[in-house]
Amino acid sequence: MASTVTPSKDSAAASRPGYGRLLRTPGAWTFLLPGFAARQPFAMLTISLVLLVQHTTGSYGAAGAVAAVTGVSMALFAPYGGRLADRYGQRAVLVPGVLLHTASGLALTALALTGAPLWALFVAAVPTGASVPQIGPMVRARWGVTLKGSPLMTTAAAFESVTDEFTFVVGPLLATALCTAVDPAAGLITEAALTLVGGLLFAARKGTQPDVAARDGRAPVEHVSALRVPGVRVLIVTFLGIGSVFGGMQVSLAAFSESIGNPGLNGVLYGVFAAGNMLSGVVCGAIAWKKAPQRRLVIGYAALALTASALWTTHSAPALAGIGLLVGMCIAPALITGYTLVESLVPAGARTEAFTWLTGAVALGQAVAVTAAGQLEDRLWDGAGFLVPMAGTVLALMTLLALRSRLVPAPRGRTVARGVGHREPVAVD
Repeated sequence: MASTVTPSKDSAAASRPGYGRLLRTPGAWTFLLPGFAARQPFAMLTISLVLLVQHTTGSYGAAGAVAAVTGVSMALFAPYGGRLADRYGQRAVLVPGVLLHTASGLALTALALTGAPLWALFVAAVPTGASVPQIGPMVRARWGVTLKGSPLMTTAAAFESVTDEFTFVVGPLLATALCTAVDPAAGLITEAALTLVGGLLFAARKGTQPDVAARDGRAPVEHVSALRVPGVRVLIVTFLGIGSVFGGMQVSLAAFSESIGNPGLNGVLYGVFAAGNMLSGVVCGAIAWKKAPQRRLVIGYAALALTASALWTTHSAPALAGIGLLVGMCIAPALITGYTLVESLVPAGARTEAFTWLTGAVALGQAVAVTAAGQLEDRLWDGAGFLVPMAGTVLALMTLLALRSRLVPAPRGRTVARGVGHREPVAVD
């Protein structure tokens, strides 16, 4: 006979996944604090580049093109870095990457300040983007090891999204303040310094990085690209659309602020956008969701496409801040759900690579959007760059609707991707 005893409120609260319980996970703070410091430069790089190159060339198109080369380079190389981290360990990939990024970022700064030709900036932008430390995916992979399939994984995904967005609140504000109040090169120089210090501190925390020899007591799995998982390819397209929002907003907000004679407003407007993202991420992680993550992703992405489509219609700072806030509030649920789905779609031996594919997709979408928005702002009317987030999210939503069935995890006992091996299903809701 089934028991009719109802759990007490205290016991129910204690067992509910939440931020307090997540942050009490043993060993979590040993990688959270250095990870936060190390990921901060990621939010500063694009806007610092745009402001520096626009200052030295006078063209948003040129500035967007240089930033785009950096973003494309990161998008192309990040997944391979993730695969190497899965195979050889995070520290082995992170230390040389941090050193290369610092050196190439400083070289790019020097070239811009000395009036080097545009092609030279493109050349320096390649290693700068290729060596961007993928701290976010590495932290997410460490959560997977620490929690080992716990229901807290959804909360962890939300917490990481909130952390990412907090950096995107602080990063652009800091970069804009440095570039406008100190020196146009101060943003990139600070970004390089933070990368060096934060990256090395994170790499020093070896105890929580995923085991590269064996996982869960089983024999090592064959390392096969996470890109072979159909659901990952669908998520890549959706994250490309999210990247188009970030890139289009960065250039268009900077151009809008310049057009009204208040360039310092750029950081405030972008901060409002990122704050909406951060706040919705906090709420998303605190909710015990009943709907399947696949359905949540479709609903959240439809809301994102709708709000992003309204950006180009605004012509005042208060209205732009309000719509930007709504756009930001729609991004976090999509990001959180996408990262959560990785836990159910991809085996542990390929998860860091999967996370870097998604992060790289955001960077690639951002790079294309920065270029397109810069050209539109130079050639058309002020605010034309806001057409880019609308186009990117609508196209990604159409793809998501057509291929959403591929986001359903494989049944028990089936391989997720040929050659990767079996894994037990993980609860994501």
